[in-house]
Amino acid sequence: MTEPRWLTDDEREAWLRLMAVTMLLPGRLETQLKRDAGLSHFEYYVLAMISESTDRSLALSELAARTNSSLSRLSHVIARLEVQGLLTRCASPSDGRTSIAQLTEAGWAKVVASAPGHVEEVRSVVFDSLTPGQVGQLSEICGSLLGTLDPDHRLLRPS
Repeated sequence: MTEPRWLTDDEREAWLRLMAVTMLLPGRLETQLKRDAGLSHFEYYVLAMISESTDRSLALSELAARTNSSLSRLSHVIARLEVQGLLTRCASPSDGRTSIAQLTEAGWAKVVASAPGHVEEVRSVVFDSLTPGQVGQLSEICGSLLGTLDPDHRLLRPS
């Protein structure tokens, strides 16, 4: 049995800080979105990912990949968003076996109305305390981590 590769003191401090951020940030974003938009962070993320596609629609399999979600979890969220009139689900015209989620006009309006408050919260809790150089470092660090965690670039795949 090989000896564990224990963290150095600097690595341990960085790890604990990263863990604190990953634990605290989702709650802050969730609170703001629930209060201001009546959406969970995941619901907003689903709507935002669809809104960024050219025709405001995505195949469910692609949406699941972009949101790092199981099809089962995504299906439940889509059902809730359908009931609210924010999106519709239909079969793909080119492949009837593929389901598509498409924003309704109300869904597009919800994203447009919700985005400013969400972006302000992201700016407030993440970017306002960083210098421009640190923003670049953060992007580079996250890119390195994503190279291991998401080697196929599923989460950041452009439309």
